[in-house]
Amino acid sequence: MDQMVRNGIEALPVSIRHALHVHTLPPLHRDPFDRMLVAQAQLEDLEILTADPAIRQYAVRAIW
Repeated sequence: MDQMVRNGIEALPVSIRHALHVHTLPPLHRDPFDRMLVAQAQLEDLEILTADPAIRQYAVRAIW
């Protein structure tokens, strides 16, 4: 938690809206956690920090 505060990182809780959005995503990635990250990034207009090429197939801003 200390590192999160130092780096200005906030936790983003999973909402029902996020969970429902997962079901609208095309099946480009098999990992349900990664699909949730994509849903959250899309709905909250966030970037994803990842080296996973499968995530880059979605309509989401990925950095790294």
